[in-house]
Amino acid sequence: MSELLQIGQAFGLAVPAGLNAYIPLLVAAVAANQGWIKLNEPYTLLGNPWVILIIVVLLGIEFCADKIAGVDHINDILQTVVRPAAGAILFAANSGAIGEMHPWLALGAGLVLAGGTHGVKATARPLITATTGGAMNPVVSTVEDVAALVVAVLAIAVPILAVGLILVGAVGVLAGVLWLRQRRRDARVCQK
Repeated sequence: MSELLQIGQAFGLAVPAGLNAYIPLLVAAVAANQGWIKLNEPYTLLGNPWVILIIVVLLGIEFCADKIAGVDHINDILQTVVRPAAGAILFAANSGAIGEMHPWLALGAGLVLAGGTHGVKATARPLITATTGGAMNPVVSTVEDVAALVVAVLAIAVPILAVGLILVGAVGVLAGVLWLRQRRRDARVCQK
C-alpha cells in the first residue's frame, strides 16, 4: 500500500507545479525538513533550510507577478521552463516506490504532468484577460494558488485524495473545453 501512496505523492506534487512551481516545491521541502516524507537522493537537498528560504522568496515573486494583468502573461512565458522542471523534480523526488524506474523516466513523467497543467493554464489566461479586461486575473490566480496548495498538501497527507482531485479537475477541464466548442458551433450555426 505504501507504494501506491508514494506514487500518489509523486503525481499529487507534480501536477500542481504546473499552476505554481513554488507552492508544491515548498510543501515538499517543508515536509522533507520535518521528516513527514522521505525524498529520493539527490533531492533531499530540498529539505535544507536555505533551499526552503530560496523557494519562499521565489514564491513571493511568483505570487505577486501572477496577480497583475500583462505581467502574468510574461510570467507564464518565463515559467514555461520552471513549472515543468519543478514537476519533474517533484515526481522524481517522490517516486520512491517506483525506485526501479529509471530516473530519466521519472523526470519525464513529472515534466509531462506539470507541463500539461501549465499548458492549460497558459492557454486559458489570455482568454480570461481578453474577456474580463484583466479584472479577473487576480481572482483566477488566487484560485490556482489555493488549488495548488490544497492538492500539494493532500499529496503529502492523503495522496489518494489528491489524485482523485486531479482526476476531477481534468474531467472538469475537458468538460469545459467540450462545452466551449459546442457553444462556438452553435454560434456559427446561428450566424448562418
